[in-house]
Amino acid sequence: MTDPINPTDDNARALAKDLLQNTRFAALAVTHPESGTPYVARTAMLWHEGALLTLVSTLSLHTKALAKNPACAALIGEPGDKGDPLTHPRMTLMCTAQEVDKSAYKATWLAAIPKAQLYYNFSDFRMYALAVSEAHLNGGFGKAFTLGADDLGV
Repeated sequence: MTDPINPTDDNARALAKDLLQNTRFAALAVTHPESGTPYVARTAMLWHEGALLTLVSTLSLHTKALAKNPACAALIGEPGDKGDPLTHPRMTLMCTAQEVDKSAYKATWLAAIPKAQLYYNFSDFRMYALAVSEAHLNGGFGKAFTLGADDLGV
């Protein structure tokens, strides 16, 4: 059987970087802090300075999960308005989360996600930077690639 993963090339790198630059929301996969089972939540995300940023509430289960185990993954890429959703590019990123000072990212975050102005300063909200170690890009049928952090410019 032929390996379904293509050699990473400049087109794959460009598509991956485009997906990252256009990310505003993602599915965040974490490990449930009590049961140890996988748990997925939809969160706002933003690619900035080589990391995915996410603003999350300490009241949420996914934030409690990140505090206990920083290993996580994010699925980015949105299906288009037409056609089979599985033909649209998407990428899964394996990451390690670290809480960062949210005040340092306020202007950047609100420029990209202005509706967050309503809750950005709430005391229960924390900013995490997700450092990417590996990425799996699916650019559509027959367009699968594995990328390292260096392929993403990290």
